[in-house]
Amino acid sequence: MILIWQRLLKNTKISGITIFPFIILKKPEYRQDQILINHEKIHLRQQLELLIIFFYIWYVVEYYYWVFRLKNHYLAYKSISFEREAYAMEDDLNYLENRKLWSFWKYILE
Repeated sequence: MILIWQRLLKNTKISGITIFPFIILKKPEYRQDQILINHEKIHLRQQLELLIIFFYIWYVVEYYYWVFRLKNHYLAYKSISFEREAYAMEDDLNYLENRKLWSFWKYILE
């Protein structure tokens, strides 16, 4: 399900965010952005694989690990394994059809 919630993302640089089972977009026209939607759908799959709550715990722990190491919030965000997988595969609109279970794991090891 895709929701548009402009107030939530109004003063941020965030175009979309996935909070299972919703994909929340900043602007209505982003519903047509297949790459953004695919990126967020990859996050939905990751969240399901980790039974949702463990995804969020892992995401936050990994984020703070990278903030501590890199001393930069944006670089820390881009270094999170879940984001690395989503950014790497967002252009492949068929990715989720062939994606193997726990595929984000290889982005931790890189």
